[in-house]
Amino acid sequence: MMAAILLALSNATSKAAPVTLQLPPIGEFVAFCEFHHRLMDDPIVFPGQPGASHSHEFMGNMSTDAHSTIESLQNGSTTCDPITDRSSYWVPTLFDAADQPVAIEQATFYYLVNVDDPSAVQSYPLGLKIIAGNAKATQPAEAAHIKWSCLGAPDSSTGEIVTCPTESQLELLINFPDCWNGHDLDSADHKSQMAYSAAGVCPATHPVVVPALQFKLRYATNGTAGMRLASGPGYTAHGDFFNAWDSAALINRLQCLHKLEKCGAAGYPQEIELTQKLFLPTISR
Repeated sequence: MMAAILLALSNATSKAAPVTLQLPPIGEFVAFCEFHHRLMDDPIVFPGQPGASHSHEFMGNMSTDAHSTIESLQNGSTTCDPITDRSSYWVPTLFDAADQPVAIEQATFYYLVNVDDPSAVQSYPLGLKIIAGNAKATQPAEAAHIKWSCLGAPDSSTGEIVTCPTESQLELLINFPDCWNGHDLDSADHKSQMAYSAAGVCPATHPVVVPALQFKLRYATNGTAGMRLASGPGYTAHGDFFNAWDSAALINRLQCLHKLEKCGAAGYPQEIELTQKLFLPTISR
């Protein structure tokens, strides 16, 4: 494939003709959810046990704590755009060398399609709980689904927190599993109900294809030496998701994945969304 591309470029150069490389279409929709509060709670791993967890940064649902249920989340307010996403998203707190929390400046939650048949993607069931990453990891090799990187710079690592150029910012990517077993909203280890697709398909044990969630977090730092997570070294990075999307709004957004279109927070293809925003009234949270 690369040889064919190079040949095409060579031929185009010799004929002084412009070359356009067609990239495959990408299906996605997004939610932008600001940081709201910090607690030593985890309603998935330690439900009903306030203070039992390491420190977490909570985004999205403003009411999230150790006692959160799907009912409380549905009745809670949200920092998310769109406001129809009342889900809760959280990650371990990042601390600097002086043990001070580092602020999350921007949090974007991408919903993607990773399987060969995009029409197979179904909605998350209400109340589904998913964890990605491993808070108990003891080495970088156990951090396959997370990546530390630098905004606009090539530096990246799957395990260690990277030090970025001064003009850059530290970023954390967390990729979530996209295959569900079809019946459990949670499990004893909080992971067995989910699996990752491989070679474009879901395993027979987890046949229901759901959106592939990706956390993209940007921190107010370029990543200085001595940084750590509340859970430990950089390779213990992990993310938690407690689904409380409005069901109709989530189902409507599946068309973005089925049609391999890039949609913004309003759930429209981006070029349509820009037009729609000129006429939509502002809705307070």
